[in-house]
Amino acid sequence: MQRRVFLQALGATGLGLTAFRSALALPTSLPAGATGRVLVVGGGMGGTTVAKFLRLWGGAGIDVTLVEPNATYVSNIFSNMVLTGERTLTQLGFNYSTLSSKYGVKVVRASVNAIDPVGRTATLSNGVRLPYDRLVLSPGIDFEPLPLAGTIENKAKIVHAWKAGAQTTALKAQIESMTKADTFIMTVPPKPYRCPPGPYERACVVADYLKRVKGGGKVIILDANPALQAEPLNFGRAFSVTHKDIITYVPNAVITGIDADSMTVTTNSAGTFKGKVINAIPTHKAGALITESGLGLANAPGPNGVPGKFAGVDVLTYESTAVPFVHVLGDASATTQPKAGHIANAEAKVCAAAIIQLLSGGAVNSTPMTNSSCFTPITKTTASWLSVVFRYDPVTRTMMPTGNGVTESLDATSENYEDMLKWFTNLMADTFR
Repeated sequence: MQRRVFLQALGATGLGLTAFRSALALPTSLPAGATGRVLVVGGGMGGTTVAKFLRLWGGAGIDVTLVEPNATYVSNIFSNMVLTGERTLTQLGFNYSTLSSKYGVKVVRASVNAIDPVGRTATLSNGVRLPYDRLVLSPGIDFEPLPLAGTIENKAKIVHAWKAGAQTTALKAQIESMTKADTFIMTVPPKPYRCPPGPYERACVVADYLKRVKGGGKVIILDANPALQAEPLNFGRAFSVTHKDIITYVPNAVITGIDADSMTVTTNSAGTFKGKVINAIPTHKAGALITESGLGLANAPGPNGVPGKFAGVDVLTYESTAVPFVHVLGDASATTQPKAGHIANAEAKVCAAAIIQLLSGGAVNSTPMTNSSCFTPITKTTASWLSVVFRYDPVTRTMMPTGNGVTESLDATSENYEDMLKWFTNLMADTFR
C-alpha cells in the first residue's frame, strides 16, 4: 500500500493537464486571453518546465523566450550512475527542439550579462536587449571555494562532479584507477545543497562498484552535517549492512583543509583522512546570476545562516522578495523544499500558473502543493525511494510537509530499481517533451 500511494503521487509527472492541476492544487481552469512577454533564463529542470507550461497552459498570447547558453542539458539525476558505467553522459542529454517545435518557445543560445529591473530588460552576452513583463531566473547552483592546498596540477584532480559534465568523466576515471587497497573519500557540504540523498547515493554506488569490480576497497563519507540528510533508514541500512565492509560514515566532519599533494583531508574534530581519490563537494550558493547581479536577489541565508547565498521568494508565485516582476526557481531559491530536480519541475508549474494569472489580472492560487519524489540506487540492481508532499501554510508563508512528512521505502529492491527507470523517463519527458 505504501508503495502504491507513492507511485500514484509521482505518477502525476506523466499525466495530462487535469492531473497536473489536481496534484499541485492548481486552478481547475486558467484564464483565456492572458498576454505578456516572459523571459526565462536557464534551461534546466525549472527553467525548461516553466517555459513549456507557460505556453501549454497560457496559450499563444504569452510570448516565451528561453535563454540558455548550452544546446543540451545534461541531467544531474542519474549522473552518479555514469561514475560506475551504468549510464553515459550522452544518455543523460536533453535538447530544446520539442520546446520550440511543439510549444512555440523561442530558444536563444546566450547568457544574461545584465538585468534592468526598472526598464524590465535583460542584456544578453550577444549584446541583444530583451524586454520582459515577467522574468524567470533558474540558474542553478554555484560553489564556495574549497580550503585546497597543493600544486596546480594536483589541485585539479580534486573534483566535485556535482554538475554533470567534464568533472563527472574525470571522477569516473579516478574511480576506475582504484584497487581494492584504495580509499575513496567524499565530503558532504552543510545543508542546503543540491539533492539531499545524492552524496549518500554516490557513496553506495561507488562502494558497490568497488566490491563488484575491484574486489573491495574503502569509502569514507565526511559529512559536515550532524546526521544523514535524507532516507536515514535506507542509507543507515546500506552503510551498516549492504556495504558494511566498504563504507565508513563520519558525521559532524567539517572540512578545514584538503592537501592535494598528500591526498589528505583534515576536519575540525573528526581527524585527518588519506585517500586515493578525494571527491570534495563544496558549500553551495545560488548561481552567479543571483549572487553577482548587484540587485540584491541573494537576500536569503545560506549554510550556517550566512546571508547572500540564495534568493528569497514568495512561494505562491516564486516572485523575488527583493526585486518585483522577477521570479526565481529551483536550486537558486531559498524555500523549505529540497533542492532537487523533481521539486524544480513542480515549482515551475506553480510559477507558470501564477504568472498566467498575474498577466491576466486574475487571483493567484492560495493553496499550492508540490511533490518531491526521488529514487536512489543502492547497488547495481536495487534502489530505494523517498517522497513528500508540500502544502502552502498561510501562517508561516512557507511550503510545509503534509501528513507524516517524508516517507521512505522499507528496503532497497530490484522492483524499486525498475520503477526508478520509469520515474526518470516520465520526469524528463514531462520537462523536455
